Amino acid sequence: MWITDQTSLLSVRALSVEFRTRTGVVKALENISFHVNKGETVGIVGESGSGKSVLALAILGILDRAGRVTQGEVLWSQDTKTYNLLNMPEKKLRRLRGKELSMIFQNPRVALNPIRKVGKQLVDVLRCHSDLPRAQLKKRALELLASVKIPDPQQRYDAYPYELSGGLCQRIMIALALACSPQLLIADEPTTGLDVTTQATVMNLLKDLAAKQQMATVVITHDLALASEYCDRIIVMHAGHIVESAPTHPLFTQPRHPYTAKLIAATPEPHRGFDDLIPILGSLPDLRRDDLPPCRFIGRCDRAIEICQQQPLPHQQVDADHWVGCWHPLEKWT
Repeated sequence: MWITDQTSLLSVRALSVEFRTRTGVVKALENISFHVNKGETVGIVGESGSGKSVLALAILGILDRAGRVTQGEVLWSQDTKTYNLLNMPEKKLRRLRGKELSMIFQNPRVALNPIRKVGKQLVDVLRCHSDLPRAQLKKRALELLASVKIPDPQQRYDAYPYELSGGLCQRIMIALALACSPQLLIADEPTTGLDVTTQATVMNLLKDLAAKQQMATVVITHDLALASEYCDRIIVMHAGHIVESAPTHPLFTQPRHPYTAKLIAATPEPHRGFDDLIPILGSLPDLRRDDLPPCRFIGRCDRAIEICQQQPLPHQQVDADHWVGCWHPLEKWT
């Protein structure tokens, strides 16, 4: 099992999730364990379909009705007490979501109510999760719009989402997520669909607000360059498994899992041309299979050995705070 910390703000332990579909049961997550400390920014990276967003939805208890948690714990530490979010009554969990636990969803145009003005949506969150008097709700909503660097907050307060650009909608989502100063923010692909300049603006904004509020942040992304720049620690996922976890610099300079190394080799860099990129051959396995191998990367791995097909993944520590799920990891470079 991956190491978790009893004193962490969030500690996920042996979490497994499956979805029942017409064509079979999708084993979306298996034995997921990790932790997030107060004030820390943790990146979760991997290809589309690796289970990153499902993990976020499971933590917050907002899985689709077809999905269910089959095992594990999601431990939340608050006021010297620890709660298992998976066993928390829905009414109590709903009070926690949006106030202590918040999320920036992947597509702001879908997440925002298209027929309600953005200012009213901010007021809705404040009315539900804060003790502000009714007369001060609009003032606070305008302050939130200004805090995410939205020009002319009064005008945007009365705008509908469809009247705003993608960048502005993303900032509205950030304002909604941070309205009640949460202790943990989950940002699911927070820069999807944005141009490079706007991406940097949004990420710098999140970084500044997190530092100001001592907020823990989980950044879910397929953009390794973004993760390397903004995250303290990286978790690598493949086909519903965590395959590697390490502080950012060691992970990018000394990757130990073959998949991590292939991801890095396939990532464009300013000093490398397209001919230098090495694609990852193959695709994710069908997670509906009853005969899924213990290592779900085995079909794409050129370091696979016989034990990879037979024994559950080992989760071994290969360096300080550096863990890998592999029977035949890469050697540490000298």
